[in-house]
Amino acid sequence: MNDDAKPYYQHHVFFCMNEREGKDARQSCGKCGAEKAQKHAKKRIKELGLNGEGKVRINQSGCLDRCEEGPVLVVYPEGTWYTYVDNADIDDIIDTHLIGGKVVERLKI
Repeated sequence: MNDDAKPYYQHHVFFCMNEREGKDARQSCGKCGAEKAQKHAKKRIKELGLNGEGKVRINQSGCLDRCEEGPVLVVYPEGTWYTYVDNADIDDIIDTHLIGGKVVERLKI
């Protein structure tokens, strides 16, 4: 790939969906509302017409190994890591970072 090539997606967002099992299991994103948040983000991106080639892709991910800071998501190509609590936080990441191009400092990890 040459340096002038554009990425397939402007932003690729991965939500950690890992669920650890057992009574001694560490915290895991999947048990902290990750699926609900990922579905909300995917729906909102579609409603805004921002999904597809050259735009935004919202994906599920296996363990991203930062569950203690989570739930977590990461935005590429920047490699910006976020935590979130609710859909308002997800909307802030969409509006401020994915649309506005600025990092949401209060959610960055």
